[in-house]
Amino acid sequence: RLKPDSRKLIAAALALPGAKGLHVLAPPDMVLHSMTHLFHNEELSHGLRDLSDLDRLLRHFATATAFWDDLVARADELDLARPLYYGLRHTQAILGTPVPAETFVMASRAAPGWPLGNLMEGLWSRALRSPHSLAADRLTPATLFMLYLRAHWLRMPPLLLLRHLGIKALRRGETDPQTP
Repeated sequence: RLKPDSRKLIAAALALPGAKGLHVLAPPDMVLHSMTHLFHNEELSHGLRDLSDLDRLLRHFATATAFWDDLVARADELDLARPLYYGLRHTQAILGTPVPAETFVMASRAAPGWPLGNLMEGLWSRALRSPHSLAADRLTPATLFMLYLRAHWLRMPPLLLLRHLGIKALRRGETDPQTP
């Protein structure tokens, strides 16, 4: 369960030029924020689009001096090394994002070991395909369900998760009386 310190994100935020009082996340934090949302979210219907957004962010910031070193260091500092690994691994594999070899080696220190690494590789490779029905196969629904459970597992302790999923299962198919 990740617990990045939001105070560190706020402290490193950059003032938005021409917009007094407005700030944006620093480039490494923007990338890590996007990676964390993608690889810890239960909703993957736009996973490939989100991966494409990551690709564009990485390509955009790659020209900045020390971006790659700062990205890895910041992931370690914020306890976001695993989402960084997944993000670099899959943007590179699926979209051909140019990631320096040394950066990928450093990020790979956070890769899950066997057998979890193999399982996650298979799940993410399938889940990040095009959402078009022709890209799906018979394992796609099970893959998305497993990642849905994983996302909840990463956010909730086991007993709360069991209760939460039990309530959702019991309410499945109910309509909201507030909705017309």
